[in-house]
Amino acid sequence: MTTLDRDETHAPAAPTRPVVTGRPLPLRVAAPLAVAAGLALLVAFPPYGVWPLAPVGVALLAAATHRRRLRAGAGLGFLTGVALFAPLLAWTNLHTGYLPWVLLSLLQAGYLALLGAATAWVSPLVDRVRWSWPVLTGLLWVGQETLRDRTPFGGFPWGRLAFSQDTSPLLRLASLGGAPLVTFAVALLGGLLVTAAWHTWTTLRPTTLTHPSGTGSTTGPADTAPPVDTATATGSSARRWAPVAVPAALAVALTAGALLVPVAAAGSGATVTVAIVQGNVPRLGLDFNAQRQAVLNNHVDATLELAARVAAGQHDQPDLVVWPENSSDIDPLRNPTAGARISQAADTVRAPILVGAVLLGPGAGQVRNAGILWRPGTGADLDQLYTKRHPVPFAEYVPLRDVARMVSKQVDLIRNDFVPGSTPGVVRVGPAVLGDVICFEVAYDEVVRDTVTGGAQLLVVQTNNATFDVAEARQQLAMVRLRAVEHGRPALMASTVGVSGFVAPDGRVSDATGFNTREVVVRQLRLDDGRTLATRLGWWPEVALAALAAAALVGAAVVRRRQRIMPG
Repeated sequence: MTTLDRDETHAPAAPTRPVVTGRPLPLRVAAPLAVAAGLALLVAFPPYGVWPLAPVGVALLAAATHRRRLRAGAGLGFLTGVALFAPLLAWTNLHTGYLPWVLLSLLQAGYLALLGAATAWVSPLVDRVRWSWPVLTGLLWVGQETLRDRTPFGGFPWGRLAFSQDTSPLLRLASLGGAPLVTFAVALLGGLLVTAAWHTWTTLRPTTLTHPSGTGSTTGPADTAPPVDTATATGSSARRWAPVAVPAALAVALTAGALLVPVAAAGSGATVTVAIVQGNVPRLGLDFNAQRQAVLNNHVDATLELAARVAAGQHDQPDLVVWPENSSDIDPLRNPTAGARISQAADTVRAPILVGAVLLGPGAGQVRNAGILWRPGTGADLDQLYTKRHPVPFAEYVPLRDVARMVSKQVDLIRNDFVPGSTPGVVRVGPAVLGDVICFEVAYDEVVRDTVTGGAQLLVVQTNNATFDVAEARQQLAMVRLRAVEHGRPALMASTVGVSGFVAPDGRVSDATGFNTREVVVRQLRLDDGRTLATRLGWWPEVALAALAAAALVGAAVVRRRQRIMPG
């Protein structure tokens, strides 16, 4: 029997199975891309506000981490996170020292490290189906934010992609699915950009087939063959440019199409006149608390001046006056002098005042950050009192104090822990129902949504920016703009030092004040009782998108396992 005859007696070899493979970008390229991704994301947020750079940053990170090992993907994501969060959160070190800023920035960067690892993990899915890249990118970003917004100690949602889009057409999507949908859309655009830009996104590597006899092997083209751009190999100009042109066109169409989402320019209900009093503080910094009486006096005096202008016909009579968070750090329910001064202001202006106050109790060593309605003639209305539901860990209370003290004894500067409230901030003020949220609570979806489902017609954000700077204030105002669009409600932000202002249901800002100034602004607002699709759907868009992100991770695991057990 000839050699040929012997070979033909064996079973035929299994057919060659092309496996989509390829190399990641060189690390010397990927690392700078990861840093550039963080900086692009940073510039998308206020005070810079170049919102188109948000999807660019997403695209750069996706490109840097594609096809990498998990640890490398995590490292690159961490670089992006540090480049983003360290400068974005720089306002946290202005008066508290570097340690809180460093720890918070590194913690937030850790979530982008998880995102980088997840992006690397799903690379086999992207390589199998190129057009899945934009959707997978959007899902993973929503999944990362879902986790970061809730962990640890209730999470810290600052720096969500959605909050960079306050002047973008994509902001209108908030009325359909809230902040999660806006984040998904931004990341989807980034995925489209990286899909368009990735020219060597696939190569075909034929599997080496071992001869059944075990004595030899047959192979297709060598594994070391240079990558082949499949689009270019067709020789057709149209097909060569389609992988670039189609995703880019879809990105433009999605952005422009968001302008078609209907949002109300104003409320559709009754009209009320609202005044914001920005009393200012003697000096910025943590020691503004040492000037508590001066801060209260500033807000009382500014309100008395408003009353004089109303009496002179220079302003309409307000139906409501809003003071910011910490406008009375002296408990007006226990301090007769403080209570008398607030009553003087309310009686003179002839309108109820929503006062941001620090209240003692309920237990020893405990305090509450509250918004309390102070009515002319009758004083404090204890039935219309909102206690902040989401105090800030390590700023308003210290979790695990004994452990935290080992890191820094500065935690003991917080002598009294703020205790959380248990009910949404629905405050009824005669002609209006307010949705009161305090300071950082505006970043939390459910805190704001609960006020609207509870009947709020006007969103009110009471805040104190005296320990921060104008960048933090403008970042917070961007969140107020998103909430107004999300729930189709007029909104306002009242700050001790600025920025204060009114926001229409379509996100437009009016009468914005300067920073570190004393100002009073008055505006007529139309209330609204309707509910947007985002309000009706609640948290379900986020649940669905996060669940799909988890499914994508599981799907990538299946693909990776199949690749490992393939013959050859």
